[in-house]
Amino acid sequence: MKNRTLLVIIGLVLLLAGPAACNYNGFVNKDEEVKKAWSFVQSAYQRRADLIPQLVNTVKGAANYEQQTLIGVIEKRASQLNQGAKIDPDKLTEENIQKFQAAQAEIGSGIGRLLAVVENYPTLTATKGFQDLQVQLEETENRIKAERDKFNEAVKQYNVAVRRFPGNIFAGIFGFGQKAAFQAEAGSDKAPEVQF
Repeated sequence: MKNRTLLVIIGLVLLLAGPAACNYNGFVNKDEEVKKAWSFVQSAYQRRADLIPQLVNTVKGAANYEQQTLIGVIEKRASQLNQGAKIDPDKLTEENIQKFQAAQAEIGSGIGRLLAVVENYPTLTATKGFQDLQVQLEETENRIKAERDKFNEAVKQYNVAVRRFPGNIFAGIFGFGQKAAFQAEAGSDKAPEVQF
């Protein structure tokens, strides 16, 4: 009788150990995919931040340039880099993602204002160096969008694994919780109003 009970217990342990190990390894793989995707997002944003000094230096040479816009872009870039625009991939909470998005939105709006003001200087916009920088910035913005989309897909796959039964039981046991994804910015659901 004792041997039979012992065999039943060993059998149950082995029966649970296999799925537990598979689920744990699956969570680890998906978590690493999220971290990898996040590193690509940060790399794309870093590329944009690295292009800003080149853009600013190119624009500085324009006669009568509006210094306030230039200073604003430089200050926003410095503040973005100093205010924790980098998030530890293990702390991808909704709050941290929102802070990251807010910091990046400030930089984007500063670049937008800088480019709008530059339109008043046709000789500057006609230079090859400035045109090359505009192309690089556009490519970088496209890369940022693509990397954010890949990140969101990795987060979705991870979150589905964490929430789906029976994985949700093992996720709770092993301490794997849901991760936050990028959300659309406030007001992006409305088309801009164009007036002539």
